Amino acid sequence: MSLLPDRERAPDGAISPQEMVPSRKNVVLVDGVILNGPATDVKAGEKFVEDACRLIMKEVVLKATDINEKVCEWRPPEELKRLLDLELRDAGEPHHRLLQRCQDVIRYSVKTNHPRFFNQLYAGLDYYSLVARFMTEALNPSVYTYEVSPVFLLVEEAVLKKMIEFIGWKEGDGIFNPGGSVSNMYAMNLARYKYCPDIKEKGLSGLPRLILFTSAECHYSMKKSASFLGIGTENVCFVKTDGRGKMIPEELEKHVQEAKKEGAAPFLVCATSGTTVLGAFDPLDEIADICERHGLWLHVDASWGGSALMSRKHRRLLQGIHRADSVAWNPHKMLMAGIQCCAFLVKDKSDLLKRCYSANASYLFQQDKFYDVSYDTGDKSIQCSRRPDAFKFWLAWKALGTLGLEERVNRALALSRYLVEEIKKREGFKLLMEPEYANICFWYIPPSLRQMEEGPEFWAKLHLVAPAIKERMMKKGSLMLGYQPHQGKVNFFRQVVISPQVSREDMDFLLDEIDLLGRDM
Repeated sequence: MSLLPDRERAPDGAISPQEMVPSRKNVVLVDGVILNGPATDVKAGEKFVEDACRLIMKEVVLKATDINEKVCEWRPPEELKRLLDLELRDAGEPHHRLLQRCQDVIRYSVKTNHPRFFNQLYAGLDYYSLVARFMTEALNPSVYTYEVSPVFLLVEEAVLKKMIEFIGWKEGDGIFNPGGSVSNMYAMNLARYKYCPDIKEKGLSGLPRLILFTSAECHYSMKKSASFLGIGTENVCFVKTDGRGKMIPEELEKHVQEAKKEGAAPFLVCATSGTTVLGAFDPLDEIADICERHGLWLHVDASWGGSALMSRKHRRLLQGIHRADSVAWNPHKMLMAGIQCCAFLVKDKSDLLKRCYSANASYLFQQDKFYDVSYDTGDKSIQCSRRPDAFKFWLAWKALGTLGLEERVNRALALSRYLVEEIKKREGFKLLMEPEYANICFWYIPPSLRQMEEGPEFWAKLHLVAPAIKERMMKKGSLMLGYQPHQGKVNFFRQVVISPQVSREDMDFLLDEIDLLGRDM
């Protein structure tokens, strides 16, 4: 280290005390790096943040509900790469060019806040959760210990307590994590740990063949979790569903008994409340009876359907969920808390979650801290750094109240009902089935196929219709709607209603636009 004053030393070589204090006139160098003052231009940075916030407000927030704006500005990948200039270079760019980059990112991104974005199981803009996200991004906290995240740990505790109450448990535990897929993995691993606690230290060696059971309509994360945890996808038993996509309890009972006869060790049943495509709800009470009879952990993947618990009118869809051992519930879906906001909830209150996942890192979770270390909840997570996702949901809940969240669910399902009735009235539209949630699955049959007999040729041609219409709607930018084949049925549209910004007029537009885009096929 060198101290380089810009004035002459005293003739005798002595240095005064004032000269020993680094100042603007004393440049301190370490390894050739000047350490005086901040390395960034604070004023310029603040100005950039102000300008960028104005841009976000104008181009994202104010245009979020404008139906005259496009849902997407479609460009093929190679063209989009050129438009965005993604190359990273040695020299930085001036702020006016960075703001143009931000403008381009907004322009060519899909507007998931748009009232006519129906493509996924999330949509719309909740202003309160958006502000919460701005705050947490600015504060940049990590939720593992009370000392670094006191407010957000207490917020998470309060939100989890309330969600546990809506499930119907008297007490419980839980944690927010990045996605329903991760919640399902938590459940699978926790159920296995409960079945065989030694696995945490001794690993898989010596264990019997573990087998779990889930619906044929379950989320694909169940298969991924089994692979990731070393259980193996061949040990995931997919139980047959009925015509509405619900697990058949008698089939589950049969598979459990067969597994035991084969010498396998059943340990988990994963039921689904709100399947991804059909929106089906498994019969939880009957499944819980089987789990109790055979001593199996019951996990309910309510990532999509859990929000119906907020509605007194629709919570019957999850009848029996209070009997589950664990639940996955994503407020970022129907309740619009902003991606990602996902809770994994456990009925157990004996610290099972912490015993399963703790690693006792001494540099974080010291037991001799000056405050109550029970608030250092990060050791029950598989993560170290963790975002304060509960805050988004908390602020929206504070703003709207329980009644406001309930109205959000009720309105979405009422709009779904309206769309179903309109589909029934219109020529060329055909429902797959009567929905029980917000998933409306239907075919559009263009005029050229309406007089054709429903044989192999008809279905082969109909299979091509939804992808072609999807391409046209995206290139036009008028709306976004998902489609898929499913369980032997050819491609059909899946319409999902979530956002309170969506109106009856948007439902009418959806059907009109599909007919407009597909009538010449």
